[in-house]
Amino acid sequence: MAPGATGGRSDAAAVPGPARLPLRHALLALVVVAVWGTNFVVIRVALQTLPPLLLALLRFGFVLLPAALFIPRPAVRWRRLAAYGLFIGAGQFGLLYLAIAGQISPGLASLVVQVQVFFTIALAMAADGERLRPVQGLALALALAGLAVIAGHTDASTTPLGLALVLLAALAWAGGNQVARGMGRVDMLGVVVWSSAFALPPLLALTLAFEGWHSVVRGLAAADGAVWLAVAWQALGNSLFGYAAWGWLLARHPAGTVAPLALLVPVFGIGASVAWLGEPLPAWKLAAALLVLLGLALNTLWPRRRPA
Repeated sequence: MAPGATGGRSDAAAVPGPARLPLRHALLALVVVAVWGTNFVVIRVALQTLPPLLLALLRFGFVLLPAALFIPRPAVRWRRLAAYGLFIGAGQFGLLYLAIAGQISPGLASLVVQVQVFFTIALAMAADGERLRPVQGLALALALAGLAVIAGHTDASTTPLGLALVLLAALAWAGGNQVARGMGRVDMLGVVVWSSAFALPPLLALTLAFEGWHSVVRGLAAADGAVWLAVAWQALGNSLFGYAAWGWLLARHPAGTVAPLALLVPVFGIGASVAWLGEPLPAWKLAAALLVLLGLALNTLWPRRRPA
């Protein structure tokens, strides 16, 4: 899943570079956002066998090991790594997996969770005294209109509980972004790997408390090669490859050139869910997606049009 465009600062955020990505770099960026977007379908596949909190536990266990043996711990205080791990691991992904496990369609989940951008802005305003610019207000209004359309069409495939869980996951993601902002310029891949150690204890406790040891045993016993491939894809494809490649691109190009491509994550998410899972795509869902994506695009692209 893509890091927030207004999330942690990267060493490359202020690195000068060409306004356009070379073709090979653009293709790499598209591969990353395709991995992040289509992963919502992979999550649903894994959840057909594994309980959601167990899936999150396995994901972050494989992110931590063996990567921590090769990736050095970033120069970040332990308490910040702990806070990031709690927000992203137990918060964002724990809640997101619970939602996708029968409460919301993967395509809509990939769209709704992107409103973390606006939660991140709100937290920055509360913590740092940032002000909401008029264009951000308009972007927020568009996104809220899209969410209202979704809320007005909840059914068995997208329940009010599922929508609420994804919004809480987006809020937890924004909390992780706020923690990452306070880290300064660090290697986010290292942060993702080492913060996973702090996601594991709460996820283990929640798994045992709410899903139970017997569900864990049954899920692990029923998991076949496809399920384990989906679990590995969560860790290797989304977390390790995704953050490594995205960080590599940010190290060579301005963030304003790379970050807008993350807008394609819900496009891939919805497209994959329609193609592979047969998710219906009625007019109201297209309208909601258009409103949310317009809001995200306006918030992301407008700063690039302002004079330097």
